[in-house]
Amino acid sequence: MRLSFLEPLYKQSGPFASVYLDTSRDSAVADPDTAIALRWRHLRDALMSEGADRSTITAVADLVGSDTEVPGPHGQAVFTAHGHAALLDELPLPPTRDTAHFGTLPDTMPLIVQHAPGIPYLAVHVRYGGRHSTDATGTVRVDAEAGTWPLTKVAPGHHLHEEIPVGDWPRAAQVIGRELEGHARRTDCEAVVVAGDVWARGILVNRLPPPLRGHVTTVEGTGEWVPGRALLEQRLESLFSGRMAAHDRGLLDVFLAQRAHGGATAEGLSAAVSALQRGRVKALLLNNHPESPLRLWVGPESGQLALTEEELRSYGVQDVREERADAALTRALVGTRAELVLVPERELRLHEGVGVLLRYPLPRNDPGAPGARRP
Repeated sequence: MRLSFLEPLYKQSGPFASVYLDTSRDSAVADPDTAIALRWRHLRDALMSEGADRSTITAVADLVGSDTEVPGPHGQAVFTAHGHAALLDELPLPPTRDTAHFGTLPDTMPLIVQHAPGIPYLAVHVRYGGRHSTDATGTVRVDAEAGTWPLTKVAPGHHLHEEIPVGDWPRAAQVIGRELEGHARRTDCEAVVVAGDVWARGILVNRLPPPLRGHVTTVEGTGEWVPGRALLEQRLESLFSGRMAAHDRGLLDVFLAQRAHGGATAEGLSAAVSALQRGRVKALLLNNHPESPLRLWVGPESGQLALTEEELRSYGVQDVREERADAALTRALVGTRAELVLVPERELRLHEGVGVLLRYPLPRNDPGAPGARRP
């Protein structure tokens, strides 16, 4: 996963307020605005207890609940610094629990987790409006959306809508197929999911360009598209559940192959920190453990991180703070433009939950190298 969406956040200096809360406005809640205000009140108290100033509280309050146009279950991630908005993002799902943190580094891991798996896809829904395929007065209605799963749940991608006389459908399907191929090429599409009327969708699939046709999955059923939500959302949820993006899967496969042959990999927090300090990380692999007690010491710059305060001060860093390990690692990844791969433990259990795929092999006597002697 590329973390470029976090770059604007790390261009600013801390301290940061990081707030995650449920901002759903669905029929299950009689008065959602009051519920959101109550949840924010609890988080506000938490921020104040951690030392947040009045300008920070005001900045967060101005952003909380501003997503009134987003329907269905969802949440918000709000980051502020020095009384100003630093980053605002919609969460495809409400957070497991509402949280607030005020500290040197932003708490970005819950946001990253909700961006995963980050699968680029095309969803296509084809509806035939006549009584049968020979009805000359009927129409074929096509809705298509190019997006990245699961973000399109709350941030819809490019949407295409066409309504075509049934007699023109075989020819028009070929034209639409070429247009869909263009979207797929621009987004490195991994999956094309097609639903709707069997006859009409069959014509479209058979007229798709061959490279695109190889990525097609047809799903049963029809349904109305809900504006502001992903097209075919429930079917995409079932299809992509537990799946890694192909790009991340490729990085994991390279890591496993390199590890098997003693190549450019390392595991454990110490090895990851050492490699990040030197800008050697191509991708960091992480078993996400939100409850992890692991901490690191950090300085003002992204590459200033260490296992101990003494180590960091030995590099000449004076302004040091202790922060969550995942927050420190994430900042270092963004600063060096390395990638992050969230690896389910059922796929691979990493030592201390952390592994690194290196840009090049470490010298054999390097402390982070596999098999190197340690003091």
